[in-house]
Amino acid sequence: MLRKSVRPDEITFLGVLYSCSHAGMVDEGLRYFGTMQSDYDIHPGIKHYGCVVDLLARAGKLEEAYNFINGLPIAPTLILWRALLSACGEHGNVDLGMKVFDRIMKLDNSHGGDYVILSNMCAMKGRWEDASQIRHLMNKRGVVKVPGCSSIEVDGTVHEFFAGDGKHPDSMQVHRMVDMVVEQLKAIGYAPDMSKVHHMHLTEQQKEASLRYHGEKLAIAFGLINTSPGTTIRVVKNLRVCRDCHSYAKLVSLLFGRKIILRDLNRFHHFGGGKCSCADYW
Repeated sequence: MLRKSVRPDEITFLGVLYSCSHAGMVDEGLRYFGTMQSDYDIHPGIKHYGCVVDLLARAGKLEEAYNFINGLPIAPTLILWRALLSACGEHGNVDLGMKVFDRIMKLDNSHGGDYVILSNMCAMKGRWEDASQIRHLMNKRGVVKVPGCSSIEVDGTVHEFFAGDGKHPDSMQVHRMVDMVVEQLKAIGYAPDMSKVHHMHLTEQQKEASLRYHGEKLAIAFGLINTSPGTTIRVVKNLRVCRDCHSYAKLVSLLFGRKIILRDLNRFHHFGGGKCSCADYW
């Protein structure tokens, strides 16, 4: 744009900052953000600030993101705080997560995902009493977590799958397909990522079982059964895809020679040949 003497506007910078965030280009993103006012006299809006928070938080610069939010010239929104809380969950920063959670609660205490993220963080660090207290607070307030749902359209019909779902008419066949696929994937190096399974009393075998039948895996298995070889499998997930399902989809794309397009809460993931378009950064 600059070479063509086209002046960037606020929309241009949104696109640039978003791209830097999802590519892990922290220094470049901060530099572009700094030029908005200094070079182009464009005053950042809440969406630009959100991109910077996301940029820092994804890269694990959680304290910097927290200080950035606190230093904003405008009142921070829930979107900013929730982006940071989610990143605290990914990076396991419980202490900062609790501070962010408190800020969120002052604005809105009715969103189940906030409680679940913090509870899982505490469980991951072995802070079972804290995790239990957060779950108790959630129940006391009557807050319900939105269940994860993965959907796939085949022959004009949308099929929905939930974790451990046994309600679909073809659930037995789909579960058998998942079992078969997992065993084949293990032969080429797949190992279930149980780092995010936070249940104190589960055995390793039970933890693996809880991962095996996530909605994404069920939907992909349904696609393998009901579409022709070589057909692209398209799945929509209403929440963020977990790391284990992400690894699973990469290996399925390699083993079965399928392209898989998975739209989760954050972005589109294009799987093919054992790789993802997000380069494992999402």
